[in-house]
Amino acid sequence: MDQILSQLIEQTEQELEQARDELWPEERNYIGFREHAEKLTDLLIQSMFSRHGRTGVTRRDSLSEAVWHLDTCLVHLELERRKAEEVIVVLLNSLPEVRRLLQTDLQAAYAGDPAARSLDEVILCYPAFTAISTYRLAHILYLEGVPLLPRVMTEYAHRLTGIDIHPGATIGESFFIDHGTGVVIGETTTIGKNVKLYQHVTLGAKSFAVGEDGTLVKGIKRHPDIGDRVVVYSGATILGGQTHIGNDCVIGGSVWLTHSVPAGKMVLSRATVMDPPLTKNLEEDSTLDSAML
Repeated sequence: MDQILSQLIEQTEQELEQARDELWPEERNYIGFREHAEKLTDLLIQSMFSRHGRTGVTRRDSLSEAVWHLDTCLVHLELERRKAEEVIVVLLNSLPEVRRLLQTDLQAAYAGDPAARSLDEVILCYPAFTAISTYRLAHILYLEGVPLLPRVMTEYAHRLTGIDIHPGATIGESFFIDHGTGVVIGETTTIGKNVKLYQHVTLGAKSFAVGEDGTLVKGIKRHPDIGDRVVVYSGATILGGQTHIGNDCVIGGSVWLTHSVPAGKMVLSRATVMDPPLTKNLEEDSTLDSAML
């Protein structure tokens, strides 16, 4: 039996190698890449909040180790050496600003959730803070044009938290996701300042443009714009690159939106409206039924 298994394993190995070569004739070696990317993410977060990191590890230790993991990732990606060095410098120089932004996110979480007893509790217990921290770090690398690595970082946070934030999204300060499970924020989404989302909110694409060759067109605006001081309640879905939610809007739970909403409006799904049907003009009534949009 052992001989049969050995032969079967050898045969399977050969067939898998052949299949790999047919799919990726010039395959790049990514062995260990994900582990380096995940370790990089953890170390960068630890460097900004060193009181919550590993015992006996200084901020300098975390930063030095993070740079090593980043450099290893960039070697995997075969970035030209000068570009790799530029990326490392940009990331290090950006960390104080990331720390400032995260401080505003911490304050937003503490102020926006009566269950939060301290900023430490937010850092240690709130999955949204892990997801947002990872996004803000990955966004820097995304803007620098680093391939793959920013996506691996945010997918790491997605796996840990259930919150899917694409590193290409643009998100202002004082951002808070309450509970967070199932939140999706697409690549070309823009979010203003002091925005609060609840669980299962989707900021996604309405449709996908297709080129003449039948493939999806990439690099175009596909996701909505969310203004300042907007609250989006659980289960709401807002889709489309031309969809703009104005400042100070409230989007109710389970709302489906593919059209823009003027500033200062409250949008409710029809199922939640207990009063007679809302028929007033959008400019006259502050509360809208989503079926009217």
